[in-house]
Amino acid sequence: MSSIHLATSRQQAVQEINARIPVKMKSDQEGYSTLKISDFFGVHTLDMPKLKAKLSKDIYQRLIASNESGKKLELEVANAVATAAKEWAIEKGVTHFCHWFQPMTGSTAEKHDAFLSFDDKGRPVEKLTGAQLIQSEPDASSFPSGGMRTTFEARGYTAWDPTSPIFIMESTNTKTLCIPSAFISYHGDALDEKTVLMRSNEALSSEACELLKLLGDQDVKRIQVSLGTEQEYFLIDRAFYSLRPDLVMCGRTLTGTQPPRGQQMEDHYFGTISSRVLAFMGEVEFELYKLGVPVKTRHNEVAPHQFETAPIFEEANRAIDHNQLTMELLRKVARKHHFECLLHEKPFALLNGSGKHCNWSMQVNSKNPELDGSNLLDPGQTPQQNLRFLLFLGSVLKAVQKHSGLLRAGIASCANDHRLGGNEAPPAIISVFLGELLSGILDRLESGVSTQDRHENVMIELGVSNLPRVAKDNTDRNRTSPFAFTGNKFEFRAVGSSASPAIPIAFLNAAVAEALQEVRISLSEKMKQHKTRDGAILELLKELARDTRGIRFEGNGYSEEWKKEAAHRGLPALAKTPEALAQLLAPHSRKLLLDMKVFSEAELQSRFNVRIERYIKQVMIEAESLIEIVSTSILPSAYEFRAGLVGTIESAKKMSYLAPEEKVFKEVGDLIEALLSRKEQLQTLLGRAHSIKSEPEVAHFLSRDVFSQMETVREQCDQLERLLPDAVWPLPKYREMLFLS
Repeated sequence: MSSIHLATSRQQAVQEINARIPVKMKSDQEGYSTLKISDFFGVHTLDMPKLKAKLSKDIYQRLIASNESGKKLELEVANAVATAAKEWAIEKGVTHFCHWFQPMTGSTAEKHDAFLSFDDKGRPVEKLTGAQLIQSEPDASSFPSGGMRTTFEARGYTAWDPTSPIFIMESTNTKTLCIPSAFISYHGDALDEKTVLMRSNEALSSEACELLKLLGDQDVKRIQVSLGTEQEYFLIDRAFYSLRPDLVMCGRTLTGTQPPRGQQMEDHYFGTISSRVLAFMGEVEFELYKLGVPVKTRHNEVAPHQFETAPIFEEANRAIDHNQLTMELLRKVARKHHFECLLHEKPFALLNGSGKHCNWSMQVNSKNPELDGSNLLDPGQTPQQNLRFLLFLGSVLKAVQKHSGLLRAGIASCANDHRLGGNEAPPAIISVFLGELLSGILDRLESGVSTQDRHENVMIELGVSNLPRVAKDNTDRNRTSPFAFTGNKFEFRAVGSSASPAIPIAFLNAAVAEALQEVRISLSEKMKQHKTRDGAILELLKELARDTRGIRFEGNGYSEEWKKEAAHRGLPALAKTPEALAQLLAPHSRKLLLDMKVFSEAELQSRFNVRIERYIKQVMIEAESLIEIVSTSILPSAYEFRAGLVGTIESAKKMSYLAPEEKVFKEVGDLIEALLSRKEQLQTLLGRAHSIKSEPEVAHFLSRDVFSQMETVREQCDQLERLLPDAVWPLPKYREMLFLS
């Protein structure tokens, strides 16, 4: 297809989009529109209240006990749950079931089986056994394993996770019962991200309980990691998306010049949501509510056609399952509304990128009603509560101080490298923002000075002699901080929008678990030396404040001064994924993840291998896509335009006129020559990359040389876009994709 035809397709797409109207939900969906959300919330989720109604009292209590203890489910209980699940699903028109799991691709996977079976007389019946519920066997050979198994070893198992509710996923002409599951190899190695997360949850719970018991809270049963995931995304029309090979192949634009107006007018954030987008959001929320996903907030984000949805906080394992469902439904429903949902961290250069802000805290499950449900990161009303708060706060700071490199590795990806450090995204240097008041309290703890704060009405007395007061939700926010305290939780803002939060949260959980263990051991020793427990805690808090000073930063994370200061403090500045991933195998990271039983040695090495390999593939795909776009779209457009100038120039010369087009002809020719040269250099670099034997070396070469050359190619493409007439440019432009809806 010629570039003129491509440009015509682009113009036709503009006309098509201008005629779009909001898409209404189907009539069978509209039946819910007269109900309150609470009337149909979770109708497609087999939660514990529904199971309780379908199971005998004995079976239900044994199921609850198994969930709380983490012990293997008895087959009798599994059979009863399977029968209840099958009957519930069939009542809702479900014909198939699957184990829904999260392999190391960062997305989800499923293999569907019909309920169909045959009785001893050969008659068809619907059947789901306890054994089928507990375990399935998908082919594991085609999933990433990072070298833990050879490709001919196909056996792998999915194992039901009873702590996350079974749900029904609807699609055109079918409904499927989805069983949230872990995914393990024949030899028991974790091939997924759920298993790792659950191990880290257990490690943190165990260490937090031990510390609480040392503080005198003997009735604590477990600690629940609480998580809320704010999901950012872009929407563009499908007609434009289909004409952008870079978006189709890579999820981001590899070329594209900025229009005169981008986000500098600051008029999109929290602005009125367009009717077409609102129709899409309404249907996404409708589907999520049926699945029991507590989505709460929707709004326009900062960049044009960028949006956010955010849920009410949940237990971390369930929250991450729900975030995977949210991403799936955003993409699925978008297509029904003639949109494409872009979850890439930086789909449009020089505009805001998209993150997944993970709001993390710890909640207590205790027999003591006064303690049960309390947030360990929430300042309290009594001396004991506030000492506990500062001790857990200090433990988190200690964890981030010691393992900032590992936390950076947890959020590392080819896509997130484009986002970190610009347009309101946090920098790649991990630091913690506490706010002026809380930082001041730690400073005074370190110095041993007690002072009265002028903000009397918003402070809470600790009630302990010589101990400063604690601020509760009384601090500004710092959008350049990757890890910020926001009143009663930490907001891990550096996680990328397309990523599963499972690994970043697993690393955070493990680091905090280790810190809690070290704090407990230290406090236990100090309690032997002090007359009072409060005195021992105060001495330990003073040490924590001193030792974590290096990770605390209140200023502008984008400034050059901070980069220099961070280097002086010894904080790692890991701008690119290959150097960040190397932190996975650093001795202190390895020791942490093995000691906390989050990974085995083989599993840890496999995560490094999988992520390095994935990085290489993504960069290669981007580079090859850019070469293809230049060769098949941009250069042909430039050739055709320049050829069209020849006749005009020759006619002018015959009439002894100086054609102004001659200057444009030369300018286009120079740009074509420069683009051809830079494209050839990029191809040469890719050839060199293929000749490098070591994958880590390939990754470093790509991040350094190939990325840089891709930027020079893009620069030439963007200059041509600014010069060539609008009528001949083949690719939808930023102004169209971001401002036409």
